[in-house]
Amino acid sequence: MEINPETVGSLYRTLAGAVVPRPIAWVSTRSSDGVDNLAPYSFFNVVSVAPPVVMFSPVDGEDGLKDTPTNVRETEEFVVNIVTEPLAEAMNETSATLPHGESEFDRAGLERAESTAVDAPRVADSPVAFECSLYDMVDIGASTMVLGEVEWVHVDDDVTTDGKLDVNKIDAVGRLAGSLYARTDERFSLERPP
Repeated sequence: MEINPETVGSLYRTLAGAVVPRPIAWVSTRSSDGVDNLAPYSFFNVVSVAPPVVMFSPVDGEDGLKDTPTNVRETEEFVVNIVTEPLAEAMNETSATLPHGESEFDRAGLERAESTAVDAPRVADSPVAFECSLYDMVDIGASTMVLGEVEWVHVDDDVTTDGKLDVNKIDAVGRLAGSLYARTDERFSLERPP
């Protein structure tokens, strides 16, 4: 099969089905009027280590920016919470489309934790959370890429070994396509050549 992007309505299914598994940014924000928002984004990754910058890229709504990027634009702050298998169902619940002003934290019954460097709350049960300040927002077609500089990191002691994050102890969940997700508990090692 060959696909010409100009002749199909959308490459979403092809991109989302081939670029797998994708990490999930569970982004928490607080609106300028004090409403806490929480939404998952699987177009997410690390962009830079120095300075430490992460990105997520929400698809715009029919009327423009959705709540999360709107809140980031207004407050210039957000938290990326890492999704683990015990949190997967709650994460999925926060993907529901709610009326403006209603909090996904409340809908999913999630406990908030105060952040250290930003005003947005974080998910108390997430083992890793990156508090971010807005680095830049870039409009890309029907999406808005949000870049955040990491200002503070919360790492639960349960996912560390000798004071360092241990990838073997964090059961992160990855996004596939449709309603499919992946576990990251099956791992293998390859030595990088010199």
